[in-house]
Amino acid sequence: MLTLAVGVAAVAAVPGPAGAAVVPVPAPATLVSADPADQTPHARDGETRAFAQVGNTVFVGGSFTQIRRTATAAWTTQRYLFAYDRTTGQISTTFLPVLDGAVNALIAGPGGTVIVGGTFRNVNGVARRNLVALDPSTGAIVDSWVGRSDGGTVRDLVLHGDDLYVAGAFNWLNGTAHSGLARIDAATGEIDSTFDVNATVGRHDTSSYVWTIDVSPDGNTLVVGGNFTLLNGLPRNQIALVDLTGTPSVIDWSSEKFVAPCGAPETFVHYVQDVRFGADSSWFVVGTNGGSGWPAAYCDALVRFETADRGTGKVATWVNYTGNDTITSVEVADGVVYLGGHFRWLNNPNASDRAGNGAVDRLGIGAVNPANGMPLNWNPRRAGGSALPSGASNWGSSVPVIWRGSDGLYFGHNSDGMGNEYHGRLGMFPLAGGRTVTPRNPSTAATGNLHLRTADGVLAKVPFDGAALGTPATVNQPNWTGAGATWQVSDRIYWSRTVSGTTTGSRLDISLYNGTTIGASWEASGYNAWYNVGALTGAFFVDGRLYYTRTGANGLYYRYFEPDGNYLGATEFTAPTTGMTWSSVRGMAWVAGKIVYGATDGTLRTVPFDPTAAQVVTGSTATVVAAPSTGLTWSQPAMFFSVQ
Repeated sequence: MLTLAVGVAAVAAVPGPAGAAVVPVPAPATLVSADPADQTPHARDGETRAFAQVGNTVFVGGSFTQIRRTATAAWTTQRYLFAYDRTTGQISTTFLPVLDGAVNALIAGPGGTVIVGGTFRNVNGVARRNLVALDPSTGAIVDSWVGRSDGGTVRDLVLHGDDLYVAGAFNWLNGTAHSGLARIDAATGEIDSTFDVNATVGRHDTSSYVWTIDVSPDGNTLVVGGNFTLLNGLPRNQIALVDLTGTPSVIDWSSEKFVAPCGAPETFVHYVQDVRFGADSSWFVVGTNGGSGWPAAYCDALVRFETADRGTGKVATWVNYTGNDTITSVEVADGVVYLGGHFRWLNNPNASDRAGNGAVDRLGIGAVNPANGMPLNWNPRRAGGSALPSGASNWGSSVPVIWRGSDGLYFGHNSDGMGNEYHGRLGMFPLAGGRTVTPRNPSTAATGNLHLRTADGVLAKVPFDGAALGTPATVNQPNWTGAGATWQVSDRIYWSRTVSGTTTGSRLDISLYNGTTIGASWEASGYNAWYNVGALTGAFFVDGRLYYTRTGANGLYYRYFEPDGNYLGATEFTAPTTGMTWSSVRGMAWVAGKIVYGATDGTLRTVPFDPTAAQVVTGSTATVVAAPSTGLTWSQPAMFFSVQ
């Protein structure tokens, strides 16, 4: 996964004011349960594309034609749109609208309506092209609601306040010229004439359209994705931002990473599939398809951008590549980015159509940390196993929608298995039974103890106040045998352990540490077996990144690292520094904003560290803490800091 501007598949550092980099900090999050709810009904064919909720009623739209309550119930014909009680799963017998085309988008509108967008021409026998408002109890048309399109399709709808944003393949809305984008009054369907933003000129000599949109929670920004190369005549390829704070206008923001074609432009005319803002409006994510073509283009990837960034040639804050598999939907909820599609792995930039170094198994559905794009330890898998009834499909090409409802995370797909259970075309992961993800970090205290390996299974515990050392105490730690580079995160240490018979001769292990005893170790994750952690000459972790030096190289490097699952990022980045000889470093620790480090000359030093600065470390500011002394030579990779 992950891409930085300087490497193949890394996480791109985004320039900000005065050359500063954006370094997102992990925040507490809540994951939904990985066990889908049992009471959701099923659809038989096509796919589910949209959800909305009014009270306890969930509305489901898509291209399906038959539905049923349970796996053994008879199929009932109900095309494109139905409703059910979220608490019981009982399908509504009163909400029975008749549409002659698929539903792509649903919105719970103001005043007790359900607003429907899609590819239909008639609703309940009345001409209502691609847009209609329905009574949520009866499915009857709300005649006073006047929204209409001229044909084509309505692909996406987003509501913010009283404003309903409409996206699709249309040239007119309510008799007014609008190409792919419009804004209407959600209560009446009347066109908002102040919104005049048009997406035109499709890629590869095709007709233009807008595929996906989202409005930031603060209402200030619209992100637009789809098949276009111009927005209001300005060059914007597949993706653009619109300022909504006054008269809507195109923002000075563009990315060249969506210009080049991916694997097959005749198939993947555009590859931006879905977009979502974070809860604080400061960032947004984009999910793509496209096949080969990465990393020159963001094909088959999940990427994050910063909303406030401006200018041309923008690159992502991070990139998570699937390794040539499609992402079709994204959702941001409760501090987590969820994604769906027909991917098999995440964190997989190093191979195509197979698991490369770093790949983490995630079959069609996954969750990542918004700060670094790394997978979280949530893996329901898009499969039904032996639970599938006869005629059901275990795998399909798409998860068109992931949507956070009041009680959980709803998913729509074009197959029938999820979480090793039968969930025909739709389902829901409940909040109940989920868990909190609490970010792990080293202590922020400036005073504690440096721990230095002095012999195999033996350490010196040395008081340290950020500037000077106290009297060391020698402590036997037999569980820390064969230790190399070590770093503490919360209540545990991660360490390089020499293990014969492994791929690299070393393994990343974890031990709990209470300040007195290093506990028995266990392997951090089998997904890290490819990595030679024994080559590290020093390491520390802070805010979702593992910084390190390594044998035979003169740089300060980093990879993303996710403690929730203990997954190591697949791409190495070089941190910008000046005036340091990193090849001589032996042992590192992060202590209250400084790197404390040993060296081949046995001297202990400290230097300020700012990951957002143009130069994260400036060697001229380093100071000596202690020279080598008898029995205490700071030339050992196995060193860490703990407040205990």
